[in-house]
Amino acid sequence: MPHPVRHESFPRLALAALCLLAAPAMATPYTAALKSRNYLDAERLANAALAGAPRDPQALAAKVDVIVATAAEARVDEAVSLGEACVAANPRESVCHDALGTALGSKAIGAGIFSAMGYAGKIRDAFRKAVELDPNNVGARFSLLQYYLMAPGIVGGGVDKGRALAADTARLSQETSQLMQARIATREEDFALAERLLRAVNVAPGSDLADQRRDALWSLGGSLMMEKRYADSERVFRELQAAYPDSELGLYGLARVRQEQGKHAEAVPLLEQAARIYPQGAVYYRLGQSLQAGGNKARAVGAYEKALGAVPGLSKKLSADASAQIKTLKE
Repeated sequence: MPHPVRHESFPRLALAALCLLAAPAMATPYTAALKSRNYLDAERLANAALAGAPRDPQALAAKVDVIVATAAEARVDEAVSLGEACVAANPRESVCHDALGTALGSKAIGAGIFSAMGYAGKIRDAFRKAVELDPNNVGARFSLLQYYLMAPGIVGGGVDKGRALAADTARLSQETSQLMQARIATREEDFALAERLLRAVNVAPGSDLADQRRDALWSLGGSLMMEKRYADSERVFRELQAAYPDSELGLYGLARVRQEQGKHAEAVPLLEQAARIYPQGAVYYRLGQSLQAGGNKARAVGAYEKALGAVPGLSKKLSADASAQIKTLKE
């Protein structure tokens, strides 16, 4: 299942950000729609399947993925209920435990830090069970890795556990393990090692691991940007754009680097290109910011309005800010 990377910012690792979606180990009736981010079709297919088989694990998991990707805050409780129902009806299905962990991770994102701590153990256990039931569930392995790298030791997190998981994964796939090691290196701010690992790994175009490499490059570029290493960040985002021209992430990352440097006029065309590839709320929101900074009030209002109406949309916080900016610009 495609990873709906959140473009709103490049937040530092925090317990709340525990929701990592990854492509499934095997194709399902929903794989193509989810991979192409055609979420309306994916949910339509899932609903049709559930009408005839309410306990279908693949359909329940697919619906969780749609909700998390498109309307996490508005429908998060529904996603959790679907994940719980999937596990209850299919306790030996890895995909159900993976879906429950994903849904709970999404719920944790919207919770305060103390509330998120309450979900942590359940999230960890869900991903661990998914890996236990199907060691070849690559998505669950990366989700568990993300948990270990983000969560504090008091709730079972820790880089050492991530390393152990990467070592265990090497028994199944050296390439998958190498991508995990790159994630760990990024977490430890050994950016040079992370970049070397990502350049050296051999993944087939269009494969699940190719998607994981894309997301790892995105994470590395964002981490470098947060450290104000703009030239290094731009290099990584350019590599991301070259390797994945059908993704908006490289363009969006390059635009964010320009924005951080106050180069809003240069960010605008990059964001416009990104929006043509995938017109989601966060891209339009950032476009509105750069247009507003350049004094183009009318176009900024239009971008903010598109951000508010897009799917996937904005978080509640950014939705409120976009609405406030529209009001200010129209005064």
